[in-house]
Amino acid sequence: MNRVLHVLRAPVGGLFRHVRDLIPAQHALGLKVGMVCDSNAADRLTKERLAALEPYLDLGMHLIPMQRSVGLADATAYRTVRDVALKCRAEILHGHGAKGGAYARLASAALRKNGNDVASFYTPHGGSLNFQPSTMKGKVYMALERRLERMTGGVVFESAWSERVYRRQVCEPACAVRVVPNGLLPSDFEEHAPAEDAVDIVFIGELRHAKGIDLLLEALAAVRLNRNVKALIVGDGPDAAVLREMAEALGLSGVVSFPGAMPARLAFNKARILAIPSRWESFPYIVLEAAAAGIPMITTAVGGIPEIVHGTDTKLVPPDDVPSLVDAINEALAAPEEAVARARRLRVAVQSRFTVDRMARDIADLYETVTRSRAA
Repeated sequence: MNRVLHVLRAPVGGLFRHVRDLIPAQHALGLKVGMVCDSNAADRLTKERLAALEPYLDLGMHLIPMQRSVGLADATAYRTVRDVALKCRAEILHGHGAKGGAYARLASAALRKNGNDVASFYTPHGGSLNFQPSTMKGKVYMALERRLERMTGGVVFESAWSERVYRRQVCEPACAVRVVPNGLLPSDFEEHAPAEDAVDIVFIGELRHAKGIDLLLEALAAVRLNRNVKALIVGDGPDAAVLREMAEALGLSGVVSFPGAMPARLAFNKARILAIPSRWESFPYIVLEAAAAGIPMITTAVGGIPEIVHGTDTKLVPPDDVPSLVDAINEALAAPEEAVARARRLRVAVQSRFTVDRMARDIADLYETVTRSRAA
């Protein structure tokens, strides 16, 4: 079985980075690959990234409307995914994230009822696991995940942490499971070289509560009482206006700038230290990319981040802890050479552990294991 259709909602963020890396690598392994994703993401950078994938998509690229929230439109989207899979003669449907995972598994179940031999795979990428099971929304999503698990041939977890959360909040999987960390490309290992006019600190990511940017602003307000410091908040998101107002209220108008979204590599070179003070993460690409680039990094001990720095002397900060964040920033600013040396040691450590080639081969091996078992 070598005809794979990847299903995801928004072609943005770390989830899309994962699929963008996986598709060419699977193509190189001899798999015939296609992709279904949301047609509503229409910015120039997204269009360029989608166009770059077309040479690797033997089963085509299929852009269909998908809504972020759960609603009646999901029924139409699921049926469209099912019809695309049938037309492509897909043998494997691999869903990414909550929406992609639901569409892929529902479509594969419907196709199997009609006599088509289709296996389904699911990579959460956080997704439903973001919701606390104690909340009403969390209870609904966990119930849906449990029902969908019955339609699943295999689950790919990008971190051991996400596997533990799934087992605790959803269920003990009856299907095959595999932990396959996100991988890095050789181009990711171009060494960090800050520009002459680089600021001290940069944050890169979506501007929302989970990323802890408000904590960083509070920390910067404390740091600037004793030293000059400049920072960039790179990205966009639902909390952008609130964070700008907060920066002004903290007296950081001349300290913090909000230049908008830009590629991570470009943003790295605009600063000497990266700060990612997240309250919640799964297995963030920005931390992987920073490790590969060798930029000194201040980040939190959440999600799969400890797995990225495991076995190195990279220090992690407790989440939601402004005093610890202040201490980490002051330490990095006071001893920049030591911070750079530590970052270079982390760069060497991740070079052999997190590769796209290994990621693609491990996922392909899971496909083969599950389909061989089904055939038997």
